[in-house]
Order: sequence, then C-alpha cells, then structure tokens
Amino acid sequence: MVALIVVVAVVVVFALFTASRAIRIIPQARAGVVERLGRYHRTLEPGLALITPFAERVRPLVDLREQVVNFPPQSVITDDNVVVSIETVLYFTITDARSATYEIANPLQAIEQLTVTTLRNVIGGLTLEATLTSRENVNAELRTVLDEATGKWGIRINRVEIKSVDPPPDIRSAMEKQMRAERDRRAAILTAEGEKQAAILTAEGERQAAVLQAEGEKQSAILRAEGESQAIGTVFQAIHEGRPDRQLLSYQYLQMLPQLAEGDANKVFVIPSEFAQAFAGVADALSRGTAPDAPGARDAPGAREALSRGAESPADTEGDAHAADGRTD
Repeated sequence: MVALIVVVAVVVVFALFTASRAIRIIPQARAGVVERLGRYHRTLEPGLALITPFAERVRPLVDLREQVVNFPPQSVITDDNVVVSIETVLYFTITDARSATYEIANPLQAIEQLTVTTLRNVIGGLTLEATLTSRENVNAELRTVLDEATGKWGIRINRVEIKSVDPPPDIRSAMEKQMRAERDRRAAILTAEGEKQAAILTAEGERQAAVLQAEGEKQSAILRAEGESQAIGTVFQAIHEGRPDRQLLSYQYLQMLPQLAEGDANKVFVIPSEFAQAFAGVADALSRGTAPDAPGARDAPGAREALSRGAESPADTEGDAHAADGRTD
C-alpha cells in the first residue's frame, strides 16, 4: 500500500508538472515564440495556448507595445567644425516577434549604434545654425534611415526626436551675444519705424489742418467779397434810384475829406481838375442858403464862409494849383 501511494503521488506530480509545461497563458500585447526541438515552430497569440511538453518550449515573451529609448548624448561635428552634444529619443514597436528574436541578437544596442552613425552623417552636412533650426528635417531623415534598416528585424521606428543640442560654452556665449545684438537691432528698427509712422501721421494731420484752414479762409473771403459786392450793388442801386445831382456828389466828397486825412500815411490828396467846378457849384448852392443833398437848405447862413475856410487849407490850395495846370498828383 505504501508503495502504491508513492507511485500514485509520483504520477500526480508528474501529471501536474506536465500540465504546467503544456498550458501557456499569453498576456495582451505580448507574443510567444515556440520552438520544437530547437527550431522555430509557431508564434503564440494572446490568450490560452497548449504546447507539447518536453518537445516544445516557449522563449521569453516579446513585448509588442510601443517602447521609448533615451540614448545618451553623442558628440557630433557639424559642417562648420563645431562639436555639439546631441541627445536623442527613439520610439519603436516590434511588429514581428520571430524576426525580432532570430534576426538580431540585441535590438536596442543595434538601434542605438545605427542612430549614432546616422546622426553623425546627417549633422555632418549641416552648419550649427541649420542644426539648431532644422530639427524637424533631421528627425524625418533619421526616422527614414532607421526604419529601412530595422524593417528586417521586425521593428518599426515610429518617431525619432532630438531632445537637446548643446554647443560648447564659448560658442553658446557667442550665440547669446549675437542674439542680444540682433534683438537690440530689431528694437532700434521698430523704434525708428514707430517714429517714422508718427512723423508721417503728424505731417499728414498738419497738412489736412492747413488745407481745411485754407479752405475755410477761402470760403470766408468769398462770402465777404459777395457781401461787399451785394452792399456796393445796393448802394449803387440806391444812388441811381435817388438820381443825385452834381452838387450832392461834391458835398459828399467834401464830407469824406476829414476821413481821408485821419491816416498817418495820407500826406497828399489827389483832387481831380473838375473839382473846381464842383466847388463852384457847392459855393453857389451855399450862397443861396441850401445844401446839395437837402431841399430848402441852400440858404443856410455861414455856408459860404465854411466853404471858403475849407478851400484855404493847404491840401485844397495844392489841389487848386494842380487843377489850374490840368494835372493830378
């Protein structure tokens, strides 16, 4: 009985061990490569799988998820002989578990070395400024070269990103000075442009103001001239309607003489030669006692004396002298 129990126990243990070797559970986003007697047999998909114990074995599971690898900084020489340190980040996915298992021994190391080699080839044809400003082009070129090389390994390169580009300290200091000078230049240009626009707008405003002022003065002068023209026309029409005689006009001229003498520049009076006849008419009218512009005023006393006093002034004397000669000053 004891021997039978031992045999049964050994059989049960062997059956459990065999079952554990025959049953495999593959997690999601994993793949298992099955080898039968040392040769590739098949690839296990996620889920429950059965294999032949002792004849087949499952190699370590292959992760099918996207993976990220951060490569250490690499020293690269640019086209203008500047040594820069470039750090890259790589995103890749294993698409074929069989190829990733049998085509390459160490995929990560192979990808790193290929990335460094390709990066040096690409950056070697660019200047430092182009390297700093053309990261997208460098990333695209790296991805194309790496994807072609890793395709036979069952690996797809999704993205290649340049994480940092670090030039030497002296180059960095010179670049900072250049950037500062460029910013100062741009600030000066913007300031000059602003002052220029301000001057243009100010001049434009002054020009428009001058034009408007001149237009206003023009309209004012036109209106003033039209008013004076209408006033002269009204006076002229009134004079013609009143039909003034010669004596009235002579009398009005005599009334304007004191106003002509008020100015400082009025030193000489211009008296026409016909004015003697007008004086004679006025004197004759005053001698009869009436003013030329008012009926019944011809017999006013003292009019002849006033006229004789007015005629004795230097201006009148000079006018009479020129009247006698038939000339005017």
